[in-house]
Amino acid sequence: MGQKGDKHTNEAALSAELLVEKLASIKGITSKKMFGGHGIFHEGKMFGMVDSKGNCLFKVDPELEKEYINQGAEKHGKMPYYTIPADIFNSTDIVDWAKKSISIV
Repeated sequence: MGQKGDKHTNEAALSAELLVEKLASIKGITSKKMFGGHGIFHEGKMFGMVDSKGNCLFKVDPELEKEYINQGAEKHGKMPYYTIPADIFNSTDIVDWAKKSISIV
């Protein structure tokens, strides 16, 4: 069995830092190391994550899932999290997408 934090990668740390920075206009956004990546929280409730490869994902419900799939997002295993499409991640639309995920947690 490995040591705690062994799976944590530099890619995950950098991506989490960038994601939190992009969401700075939303008060109460934090990140925490988890499972080799990071959990992304709003006022203590997890609405996003960064996996150990540095992929950024937001939580979805059935309605948001359709929107994410239409934009080319991919599901993270069996969890209700989908990747944030590059065109969304690289635009100011990311704040709106984050707010939608925050509203479902």
